[in-house]
Amino acid sequence: MTEEEQALAEHGAALAEAIVAALPGWSGRAVARFRPDLADAGEVAGREAAAELGPRLRALLAADVDEQRANPLAVARAAVAWPTAVLREAGVAPVPRDDHERTHFPDDDYGLTPMTFAELDPSLHEPGILWGAIKARTHLLRHRGRS
Repeated sequence: MTEEEQALAEHGAALAEAIVAALPGWSGRAVARFRPDLADAGEVAGREAAAELGPRLRALLAADVDEQRANPLAVARAAVAWPTAVLREAGVAPVPRDDHERTHFPDDDYGLTPMTFAELDPSLHEPGILWGAIKARTHLLRHRGRS
């Protein structure tokens, strides 16, 4: 394993754990935007999302750089199903969404889908950027000179 591949694996593992740790709080805050009284239910839903998505995140970020066909934010975005279910069950009316949101995030009735790592949790901004930079460097070094 090259030095870059080792760095990618280490930063990927740390990013996966940080995302998993952030999901309950994010979910609780997402639900609380609509129903503050259900913030605890949102956090419970976030723990369920973390338990289900954690293995996918860990597997993705442990994979070889050439096998990483998705990005971790895309996997984390799937967590929107859990706070959405809490809000639906509580009878919260969906919010108006634009065509882009309806097309790309059809199951997100409340506009909860995080567009950035920082929207999941501000502490994820730097690790997400760093992981992306390391991944790009690893890929570039591996494929430099290939056409």
